[in-house]
Amino acid sequence: MTSIFDEESGSVTPVTVIEAGPCPVVAVRTPAVDGYEAVQLAWEPVADRKLSKPERGHLAKNGVSGAYRHLVEFRGHFAEAVQGESVTVEIFNAGDKVKVAGTSIGKGFQGTIKRHRFHRGPVSHGSHNIRKPGSIGASATPSRVSQGMKMAGHMGAHRVTETGLTIHSVDVERNLLLVKGAVPGPKNGMLEIREMS
Repeated sequence: MTSIFDEESGSVTPVTVIEAGPCPVVAVRTPAVDGYEAVQLAWEPVADRKLSKPERGHLAKNGVSGAYRHLVEFRGHFAEAVQGESVTVEIFNAGDKVKVAGTSIGKGFQGTIKRHRFHRGPVSHGSHNIRKPGSIGASATPSRVSQGMKMAGHMGAHRVTETGLTIHSVDVERNLLLVKGAVPGPKNGMLEIREMS
């Protein structure tokens, strides 16, 4: 993330800089052949030895030269998608509304205060219930803990979709998208950017 200063208005806009593309079109799914509409894109070029033989064959069969680490399918109708060609940041314009999906930052094993925003207990007069979750169910009835009870456990590292984000500007020469605000995931994490329908 960084900030962009507008000299005319004097406003500061927080933006996230995203390297987006070029992404070769590996396959175009159609209802007649595949039963649904989608386009499959490749991302992050790597050495051939880092892919299995079937993965390299899938890319070569569809007219994509080189090896790519990630393959992602985007559902929907993409009439302009042509197999073998590349999708670049030129498909976006400043002011477009997008939704960005990614894997959130993993926080490891966390307690209920951090994970579920529980309130803490009293910290004085010998209380031993400072950061504990408190009661998790009744005793005799139903004499078990209900499913879905909020407890301590693994936090983060799950798929998050941030909707309603706005594209601030597009740098075609360097394949960069500047999106207003924050997006899910760590630095150098992989993101999926879709237009808001």
